[in-house]
Amino acid sequence: MDRIVYLFDNPARFIAGTVGEPGDRTFFLQARDGLRLISVSLEKEQVNLLGDRLNELLDQVSIAEGIDTTEFGPADLEPLDNPIDEEFRVGTLALGWNSRSQQVIVEAHAQTESFEEVPDLEEDSLDGPDVLRVRMDSMSARAFARRALSVVAAGRPPCPLCDNPLDPRGHICPRANGYRRRG
Repeated sequence: MDRIVYLFDNPARFIAGTVGEPGDRTFFLQARDGLRLISVSLEKEQVNLLGDRLNELLDQVSIAEGIDTTEFGPADLEPLDNPIDEEFRVGTLALGWNSRSQQVIVEAHAQTESFEEVPDLEEDSLDGPDVLRVRMDSMSARAFARRALSVVAAGRPPCPLCDNPLDPRGHICPRANGYRRRG
């Protein structure tokens, strides 16, 4: 079966969001342009890493190319669009900067058995995992990163001793010698 590339060039909307209650949330990346809507699921840590790395990439671009990448696009505070139909689960994320078009490229590749199956950034070979590819300007990328990091932070508060998430019913804290701590 041929690889599917879901390409969004300056989409109307590209966000990270969740479904579920803190402690039992499913994380999604979602891109929308007109009537086309694509949702892919991923891990909380991947969302956090993507937000952090996007900010780092834009800081590096600002220094290397002498362009201002510090401005944010408008904040998108709306929930995920419905219907949320998962196209695939993300295994690998890739980031890049296109100097010619001055766009950030975000690629979310479907999970595979091997990292070796993942093609290079913006490679459109017929082989490899399905991919969600989003190209956007730096303002949109900063806004995406801000929301992604905010979505991750909106979960359960951390335990003051071990930094693991507190469950409302409490958790077994390794720093408290296995005693249950209450949230």
